[in-house]
Amino acid sequence: MRRSILDEGKRLDGRKTTEIRPIWSEVDFLPGPHGSALFTRGETQSLTTVTLGTKLDEKLVDDALLKSHDRFLLHYNFPPFSTGEARAQRGTGRREIGHGNLANRALKRMIPDNYPYVIRIVSDILESNGSSSMATVCAGTLALMDAGVQIKKPVSGIAMGLISENKGENYAILSDILGDEDHLGDMDFKVCGTKDGITAAQMDIKVDGLSYEILEKAMAQAKEGRMHILGKILETMPEARDDMKPHAPRIVSLDIPKDFIGAVIGPGGKIIQGIQEETGATITIEEINNMGHVEISATNKAAIDAALNKIKGIVAVPEVGEVYEATVRSVMPYGMFCEFLPGKDGLLHISEIDWQRLERVEDAGIKEGDKIQVKLIDVDPRSGKFKLSRKVLLPRPERDNNN
Repeated sequence: MRRSILDEGKRLDGRKTTEIRPIWSEVDFLPGPHGSALFTRGETQSLTTVTLGTKLDEKLVDDALLKSHDRFLLHYNFPPFSTGEARAQRGTGRREIGHGNLANRALKRMIPDNYPYVIRIVSDILESNGSSSMATVCAGTLALMDAGVQIKKPVSGIAMGLISENKGENYAILSDILGDEDHLGDMDFKVCGTKDGITAAQMDIKVDGLSYEILEKAMAQAKEGRMHILGKILETMPEARDDMKPHAPRIVSLDIPKDFIGAVIGPGGKIIQGIQEETGATITIEEINNMGHVEISATNKAAIDAALNKIKGIVAVPEVGEVYEATVRSVMPYGMFCEFLPGKDGLLHISEIDWQRLERVEDAGIKEGDKIQVKLIDVDPRSGKFKLSRKVLLPRPERDNNN
């Protein structure tokens, strides 16, 4: 193989040293995930999916010296059948970790800054004959665009090889190497990048070192190959979708004053859990820069809006003179206690229910659970208690001049 390449410039599959294998790709390959793509280059094929999650899906990084959260996850799976082997599938190995890390570094910086979603990419290698990690990068780019992630720039990757003799005096650099060219050759140099530059690279060599001339030629040849592959990717999908797919989660975030974090959560999480049960939305809250950062996610806009209104009601400051829709929580002999904002109750005194004099509160025909319109007429400066009125919103009856 080495003599054929060095003497005749002919590779195992008949390609020239700079030639790339045929490329075929497809997006929206699976209906279930939020984004998916199938990328095939020669006899190497990657089926990659993208799932968008919320803050609850973040990965906790708890090292000896570092504790943080990771919002971009990439998993690379290399099952035995992809190379025609028949063996048991065990845990993640060194190969999967290394290749997954390379693809992760290649794509991670292309995610928009402050992107609200947690992103998980899973690449399953269905067939492999050289450079499956680079197929993962290409399929990952397509799957991200299919999911509606507005990546900064699309990324492509290529694996370069080397056949050399006489300490590098006679050599040939190979583009898009096969598995045998990796095994029998002197170098496996993987380069990933956009049209403007390199985002990740990894080199394995079996020689003592590389001359500057060889490295420079390998980088230039890799760029030509990357641009060719990038062109094929953009033929399949020129740009990311304008919007996410209908079944992808929607996330809305807002910042609230730090003092209201406890009010939103409630004692033992009662308030926030109640909102989630009632609306069907998922709510997370954390303190960032002395502010409460709230994220609301759901699969439909109605659930998000309902949760958003409830949270805004909790953090709203009651204003004297404002009219609210209140829910009657309890009926007492002297009046009613009404919840006019989430977590905020006020007293509707018997004298403020109606213009006509009521002997008993029950005579008004209002019972617990009823919703009524009330006006906030006063806030006690000492106790902070709220005084409500219903009668000021009703038309005042005319006086009888005969009495």
